[in-house]
Amino acid sequence: MIRDWLTMEKHNLEIISDGKEALERLKYYQFDLVILDWELPGMHGPEILKEFRDAGKTTPVIMLTGKSTIENKEAGFGAGADDYLTKPFAMKELSVRLRALLRRPGSFTGNVITMGNFVLDQANFKLTKNGSEVKLLPREFALMEFFMRHPKQVFSADALLNRVWASDSDSSSDALTTCIKRLRKKLDDEGKPSIITTVHGVGYKLDVG
Repeated sequence: MIRDWLTMEKHNLEIISDGKEALERLKYYQFDLVILDWELPGMHGPEILKEFRDAGKTTPVIMLTGKSTIENKEAGFGAGADDYLTKPFAMKELSVRLRALLRRPGSFTGNVITMGNFVLDQANFKLTKNGSEVKLLPREFALMEFFMRHPKQVFSADALLNRVWASDSDSSSDALTTCIKRLRKKLDDEGKPSIITTVHGVGYKLDVG
């Protein structure tokens, strides 16, 4: 339900169902926000969060749990949670809390990203170049949004597939290559270097002034 709701709201998601794998992923990848369930196989949410915070990570974390006593909440906040949502909850409430955390200093602010002559409006699923809208397919939009959130950072093909395609059945290196080709065709200026640079043997990065 959470995945479907946040996908509908145009967020890029990565779903991890094992506690130990979640901690490993959090160590090596940067996320804008983490929604962390208390009960996970392998390692519980508070344990994951404590190790994450002990490593100096400051990414906002919303803890989800069926545990509603004040002692449980103290344990969640004590482990380093920024917010605590007790099940069952309305999806709109999750969205409100998520937006509030993303507005905090140091996090992504707002739904509009401006970079060079590109403006991406995440809420309205719209990308403009020099003021003119560029029609993008959902996966093209998701990839461009990810690049614009992480400009000039190099990501391997596997990292992009993990972050943008997540658990989609069509995730493959061919799907990524095809998506990048389509983006270049739609967004590049003729006779100029592509805005999506291939770093040979490493991956790809967005190079927009």
